[in-house]
Amino acid sequence: MLERIWSGWRAAYVGASSVTDTEAGGDASPFTRLLASGEPDEATHVVHRGEHVFAIMNLFPYSSGHLLVVPYREVPDLDDLTAAETTELWSTVTDGVAAVRSAYRPQGVNVGLNLGRPAGGSIPSHLHAHVVPRWTGDSNFMSSIANTQTLPEALDVGAARVRAAWPHR
Repeated sequence: MLERIWSGWRAAYVGASSVTDTEAGGDASPFTRLLASGEPDEATHVVHRGEHVFAIMNLFPYSSGHLLVVPYREVPDLDDLTAAETTELWSTVTDGVAAVRSAYRPQGVNVGLNLGRPAGGSIPSHLHAHVVPRWTGDSNFMSSIANTQTLPEALDVGAARVRAAWPHR
């Protein structure tokens, strides 16, 4: 018999993904709304701002230090980016990997994009790259049997760590 462990925080994620997706008739993406909010970076967990893209802590992380690198402009696919946006996206991903390695000392890092809902994209209208620190054995029984992650630090603490470790060029 499979036991279930409640992870109520996921309800906000599931509810938000269908309501905020512009393809589903919602308004702007959560990233676009966050940028328009006027809230300070510390409140929104933005860790870096460039000319065309920014880096933010993932609100629903797979592990501590999970970053998203997002273009300011809301586009669904890589071929919708300008050359300048593409260049800055990948250089910011590279800097994000360096910051995560410095701040967390992971044994590995996943970098990737989920383009379109069938590919796992929860916000398919606004592409974003994931930078996920990984450790051997970090996929424990909680994620295997309960679709639940255990995270040892709050997002604002993680954001401060990554912000402090961000390469300054």
